Amino acid sequence: MTFPDRFSDLPDYAFPRLRTLLADIAPAGEVIDMTIGEPRHAIPDFVGEIVSANVDAFAKYPPNDGTPELRQAICGWLRRRYGVSVDPDTQVMALNGTREGLFNAAIALSPERKVGKPPAILLPNPFYQVYAVAALTVGAEPVFVPATAETGFLPDYTAVSPEILDRVTVAYICSPSNPQGAVADEAFWARLLDLAERHDFRIFADECYSEIYRTTPPPGAMQVAQARGADPERLVIFHSLSKRSNLPGLRSGFVASGPECMTRIRKLRAYAGAPVSLPLQRVAERAWADEAHVRTSLAIYQEKYRLADEIMAGVPGYAGPEGGFFLWLPVDDGEAAARRVFEQAGVRVMPGAYFGREVDGVNPGAGYVRVAMVAGMDELQRGLQALRRWLYEQ
Repeated sequence: MTFPDRFSDLPDYAFPRLRTLLADIAPAGEVIDMTIGEPRHAIPDFVGEIVSANVDAFAKYPPNDGTPELRQAICGWLRRRYGVSVDPDTQVMALNGTREGLFNAAIALSPERKVGKPPAILLPNPFYQVYAVAALTVGAEPVFVPATAETGFLPDYTAVSPEILDRVTVAYICSPSNPQGAVADEAFWARLLDLAERHDFRIFADECYSEIYRTTPPPGAMQVAQARGADPERLVIFHSLSKRSNLPGLRSGFVASGPECMTRIRKLRAYAGAPVSLPLQRVAERAWADEAHVRTSLAIYQEKYRLADEIMAGVPGYAGPEGGFFLWLPVDDGEAAARRVFEQAGVRVMPGAYFGREVDGVNPGAGYVRVAMVAGMDELQRGLQALRRWLYEQ
């Protein structure tokens, strides 16, 4: 029996790797888990009421593209948040979480060949791991572009050679970035849009952390694209309620693009997608229309930024995130650091190398650990104080 080779070089996913790394360690004290990006702030108070009122709809197949009301709510949010105009019938589709969309959009939109050669897909390095799997699935060469302190923790795709850029079909970009918390400003989006136009590729903008930020709401890719009159087919954006509304279990997000891109994405999903159940779509309708719960959650995250800055003050190389809820803490070796803090303090963090790939002998995540600031303030404070002690003061 034979198996495909295209995934043979994939490392184990980050969380199984961490379990193996820590398996022989008896942690000191109560375990504080700071690994998974699972928001623990209160869910919106309307969730239970809406599910209860629509419980009979679990007996129905849900609409694949999202209810008309949900698509209208999404377009209303895009208009309020970014000032952009999107057609709810031709330019938006509901997703069962953004990971589904980030994966399937590559299948729907990345050509099999470009300029007579196998395609290439640009990825920041480190990155959200579904990007690489999507590239391999469509037979593209993943091109890992460093997103390091030297580049402001965002990839400089303009530095990629023209020969590779001519083969590029898709460029993934996350803002605010996971794991580093860097924000792409309007100038960054403008440069990337110009590059995509010059070399004829699409931008996949993963913006699921857009509503968690330090001071200023991050500009959106579509906001910049529409202001510049860019081709709407040049850009595909992805958003989620997991982080914005503290609803990771709802599995609800959306994708938006030009009508031709969306026609192809919808067609693929009609065959292979898993739509969100109708009662949960009703919850999503309300969540996209409501900002009060988002403001409440944001205020807590902003207090967490202040706490982290206070505890990590003076740590060489520390840079608090501009957005998202991860700390990207510099260490000598991420795996050794993760073992040390788990053994000495019971704090579980993720080695940064698990989010990157080695290129020319260098994994840009190897000298970091990723720390999720999702717990309550007391637990977060204990965890950060332990990290300060065992990573930087011993």
